[in-house]
Parts: sequence; C-alpha cells; structure tokens
Amino acid sequence: MTAAMLRLALFQPDIPQNAGTTIRMAACLGIAVDIVEPAAFDVSDRHFRRSGMDYLERAAVTRHDSFAAFENWRRENGHRLVLAETDGVTPLPDFAFRPGDIVLVGRESAGVTPEVWTAADASLHIPMRPGLRSLNVALAAAMVMGEALRQTGGFPRRDGPES
Repeated sequence: MTAAMLRLALFQPDIPQNAGTTIRMAACLGIAVDIVEPAAFDVSDRHFRRSGMDYLERAAVTRHDSFAAFENWRRENGHRLVLAETDGVTPLPDFAFRPGDIVLVGRESAGVTPEVWTAADASLHIPMRPGLRSLNVALAAAMVMGEALRQTGGFPRRDGPES
C-alpha cells in the first residue's frame, strides 16, 4: 500500500452486511479499508461473511482499536481525513479529492462523534432531494469513492481483453 492510495474508513460500523458489502467494493476497486473499532459485530459474523463473500480475503483491511489509534496512525502517515456525512459542508460534486485521502463514513445508527468532526480536514455530503434523510452507508461510500477514484485517476485498469 502506498500513501497515494485512496482509503475508506468505517467508523464503528453497526451493520455487518453493510460493512461486508463495502469491503467487497473496496477489494474490487483497489481501495484500502480501515475499520475504526469498536464494531457492533464480530468479523466472524455470518452476515458479514456472506455479504463480503470471498472478497474479504482479497481486501486490504486494517483494524484500529479506537478512533485515537486511527487518528495517530493517520497523522503519522500524512493522510487527509475527509468526512462523508449527511451534515457535511461541501457537496460531493464540488469537492476536490487528492491521492492518499481517507474518506470516513459514520455509523449507520449515529454517524460520528464530535471528536471525529473536529479531527476531519474536510467534510462533504451527497446532495439529495429535500425531506429525505440519508442513503444507505454502503451505497453512499460507493458513490463517494467512485467520484474520488474518477478525480484521482485511481480506477483499476483491465489486464486483458474484455470477457
């Protein structure tokens, strides 16, 4: 893993199916994943394993015992922390991603803590129709990471002919 690789951080994930789906997406797209503990489930959870399928073993996943541990690691490695939240300041289409950014998504049930907001270098939101609360966290993560990969030229290249 290089410092220029985009990363996706899951802050204290609540729902194993969403975490598994997100990690599967990251494995397919070459995105490293950071899980900020505590998670509300054990990684041996059958729902987590079923949604991640055999992609879990192919993903670059780093677990951090706490947000403080994650934050220390992040700062030591020079990554910018971009918070993707329903109350984020910048609309996704207006945000400029950089190689090495870490996009952090919050808990399905509660978002992120004030400590995370304070630590973030930037925050963004996905513009939605008025009166609607939020997208599923796995879907939101996929949308944000797709835009980040597009902007940074980070989509994987095909190795051979299309099948």
